[in-house]
Amino acid sequence: MLLSAALFAYGWYSGWLQVGVYQWLLAGESRTPPWQAGAPNEERSTGRRLALEDYRVGIDALALAGVGSDLSGLTYHPTRHTLFSVVNRPPQIVELSLDGVPLRTIPVEGAFDLEGITHVRGNEFFLADERSQQLIHVVVGEGRSPIDVRGRPRIGLTFDRPGNLGLEGLSWDHVRHRLFVVREKRPLRLFELSGVSTLLDGGPLDLQIGEWLPRGSAAFLLRDLSSLSYHEESGNMLLLSDESRLVIELDSARRPSGLLVLRKGWHGLKNDVPQPEGLTVGPGGEIFVVSEPNLFYRFDPPRQ
Repeated sequence: MLLSAALFAYGWYSGWLQVGVYQWLLAGESRTPPWQAGAPNEERSTGRRLALEDYRVGIDALALAGVGSDLSGLTYHPTRHTLFSVVNRPPQIVELSLDGVPLRTIPVEGAFDLEGITHVRGNEFFLADERSQQLIHVVVGEGRSPIDVRGRPRIGLTFDRPGNLGLEGLSWDHVRHRLFVVREKRPLRLFELSGVSTLLDGGPLDLQIGEWLPRGSAAFLLRDLSSLSYHEESGNMLLLSDESRLVIELDSARRPSGLLVLRKGWHGLKNDVPQPEGLTVGPGGEIFVVSEPNLFYRFDPPRQ
């Protein structure tokens, strides 16, 4: 009995058991095409995928100098070709190069518990404040002047009042202008908001909020949700779990199609990623991850 428990613990914490469960469940799902298993009007998979299993770490646990110990959230700015993240205490926005070099730090006034950030357009972003469960629209200009979020446009998603288990990450779909938001756990939830950009432009009120539920084996592997990134080129979604040390790719039919294990020995990692809290995809398919306290990772796609 003790030996079996020890083998189970080793298999889980090394990542092998998670990958085995994923492959076993995926094999069963492959016998039923997603467009036959789902509702008539649901999206079908495009067949495109990032092939996460072939990614290799290019930057491993780079400590970001001068950045606080509560780094969280990550987004790519397609015009500036830089990354933006947030720090919880004190509330700050941090701009980074694609190599993980801190470029500037911007204080944020009036926020309580920053956990997520996503680029929308131009210099516009949304921030996720976990404790208040608010999505706050901000404009990040040049320089390091403080940003006061009090009085800024916002969307409240105050479901169940979970305290410190609220909104953890968000991602903007630049093609279809949708905002995706994840709640950490109890329960795991992924919301899809459409009509947000129309509101920002002063257009008519037509805000639609739905639940974007993954199907199949993903639910068995994700103990929590700490971040996400929507990949417009493929229509796929990447979900990051801190407690499971995993990134799961869901295809456009919301079924698992790839797995990135954030544990020692996988994809060239020298050690486990301690507490992954932010995720985004770069212009060349690179996957960037930030982890508390202040660590930066870049995973590179397989060479074509």
